[in-house]
Amino acid sequence: MLRIGLTGGIGAGKSEVSRQLAALGAVIVDSDLIAREVVAPGTPGLAAVAAEFGAGVLLPDGSLDRPALGRIVFGDPARLAALNAIVHPLVRARSAELEAAAGQDAIVVHDVPLLAENGLAPLYDLVVVIDVPDAERLRRLTELRGMPEDEARARMAAQATREDRLAVADLVLDNSGDLEQLTARVRELWQQLEQRRA
Repeated sequence: MLRIGLTGGIGAGKSEVSRQLAALGAVIVDSDLIAREVVAPGTPGLAAVAAEFGAGVLLPDGSLDRPALGRIVFGDPARLAALNAIVHPLVRARSAELEAAAGQDAIVVHDVPLLAENGLAPLYDLVVVIDVPDAERLRRLTELRGMPEDEARARMAAQATREDRLAVADLVLDNSGDLEQLTARVRELWQQLEQRRA
């Protein structure tokens, strides 16, 4: 098994790269998706979050009110740490289950947005960083996603710098071009990963 950590800043195209790698045969372990699963209604994770932060973080249907929780934890490092102490172990456990089910010949790609920020590079055989200049990421967030510029800048500033991400990279995937160029680069990356696995 080859364990890959895949990361990139917001607007870098991580979702598209993951989708293409999955189509080529990778097993994708998506941390964001798992983070949602572990606090779904009826889970011990959601019960723990509600116990820590109060019923005000729940919607009338019993699901997590993400904006309400966000207002509590973002800007308060202690409250964010409390949330992470609940969610991160659950995400790690579920990620390990998915990886174990993948089989020994698999190329398992862990899609981890905050890999550099959380010092997770040593957990993987290789770290692949999707690299896009900050100005292009800002353009994508504002023009393609319709995000207000101040919000886009704030989200970018809350993540690791481009330099910090590149510092943990074993392989860098340039996604500053169009979709056709990206597809060609992902195919090249896949060939490299298959060679490493062999």
